[in-house]
Amino acid sequence: MGVLKTVPHSAKEAAQILHDALVGTGLTIATAESLTGGDVGGTICTVAGASEYYRGGVISYASAVKASVLGVNEELLAKNGSVDPEVARQMAQGTARICGADYGVSTTGVAGPEPHDGKPVGTVFLGVHTPRQPMPYSGTMRGIGYRFAPRQRRMQFSC
Repeated sequence: MGVLKTVPHSAKEAAQILHDALVGTGLTIATAESLTGGDVGGTICTVAGASEYYRGGVISYASAVKASVLGVNEELLAKNGSVDPEVARQMAQGTARICGADYGVSTTGVAGPEPHDGKPVGTVFLGVHTPRQPMPYSGTMRGIGYRFAPRQRRMQFSC
């Protein structure tokens, strides 16, 4: 995939950029979502032709699903909680594996209104699994108003 040449202004625009990068390449992507509850995968599917590269996804809101379905290490979840960069990396790797995709993308974080596992509202971790190496990305999105208003912003950030 090429370098992002423009910053998307909406989740739909991000999905179109992803489409343009993947269509015709034979490369595939899958999602694992906790924080976004399926919104990233749903947004990817809004672009006609997404079935060429989008393999599917796992909504793993519960830690037990992260462990049993995606293969996230249970000791890691017990020690660090579900909002953690290594958890995000393992989620991305797991979804790529079970969906048979080249790339895996994951979201985990704290939507609020209360902190979770000692992490403040607005903490977001993204995981990216590539054919070459995992690339965990972590960041925070504090002060943008939570719980439902920033869903579009988080999807834009993820795509």
